[in-house]
Amino acid sequence: MTSANKTNPVEEAERIVAVAHRLADAARAETMSLFRSPALRPDNKSATGFDPVTEADRASERAMRAILAAERPEDAILGEEYGAQAGRSGLTWVLDPIDGTRAFMAGAPSWGVLIGLSNARGPIYGIVDQPHLDERFEGGLGHARLISGRGTVPLRARRGVALAQATLMTTYPEVGSPAEHAAFSRVAARARLVRYGLDCYAYALLAAGHVDLVIEAGLQPYDVAAPIAVVQAAGGVVTDWRGGPAHGGGTILAAGSQELHAEALALLKDD
Repeated sequence: MTSANKTNPVEEAERIVAVAHRLADAARAETMSLFRSPALRPDNKSATGFDPVTEADRASERAMRAILAAERPEDAILGEEYGAQAGRSGLTWVLDPIDGTRAFMAGAPSWGVLIGLSNARGPIYGIVDQPHLDERFEGGLGHARLISGRGTVPLRARRGVALAQATLMTTYPEVGSPAEHAAFSRVAARARLVRYGLDCYAYALLAAGHVDLVIEAGLQPYDVAAPIAVVQAAGGVVTDWRGGPAHGGGTILAAGSQELHAEALALLKDD
C-alpha cells in the first residue's frame, strides 16, 4: 500500500477494515429499507434487454461514497452505479451496492453488497455482506471470517474434494456465449451437484466450505473484487478460465483447492 504519509502498515490495515465495515453498515441500512418493500420500483438500464437498477442500488452506493469522501479522500473508487473516481493513494475501493439486483427484486436473500479494495496487483481485501441474513463474509488484511448474529467463525475453503464429488455453482444456466456455455457444460457434466442463481452468495459459500466451485462469465470488475479477496483469504483459488488474473472481470473460476482448480481449468481450456 502507498500513502502520502508513512504510516504503520498494521494501523493502516486496521483503519481500512474499520472503514469497510462502516461502508457495509451504511449499505445495509439503505438496502434493507427497500428489500421486500412494495415501494420498490425497479428501472431498466438497458435499451435492448433487461438490466435492472433500483433506488436501493443507488442509495447504497451514494452512502458508501459519502463515507469514503470523508474518511479516505485519497483513495480511488470504482462503483457500478456512479462509475470511476480517481485517487492518489494507489488504492481503489471497488463497490457493487447490490450484487444480484434481480434476486433483490424477487425478495430472494441471495443478493449481497460487495466492498473490495484493490492495489495495482489486484484485490487485497473484501467484504461480501448479506444484510437480510445478517451474514458478513470478510477476507484479506489478516482476516478470513464470517460475522453474523450467531457469532464469528473462521472462513476455510473445503479441500480434498475431486470434481466428481464437487458442488458447482453459477448464476445463470446459459453462462455467457455459446462457446463459454459449452466449456462450462464440460465441467458441470463431471460434478456431483450443480446449482444456479446465487450471485455473489455462491462465492461466500465457497469461502465458508459449503461449495467447491463457482464458474461464471461476463462479469465486471465490481462483481469480482470483493469475492476474490474473500475466497483467497479462505484458502481458495480464483483465476480466469485461462488461469490468469480475474480481477478485471470476464470469466471466473473459483475453487476450494489448487487440485480442484486444476481439474476444472483443464476442462474449461479444452477447446
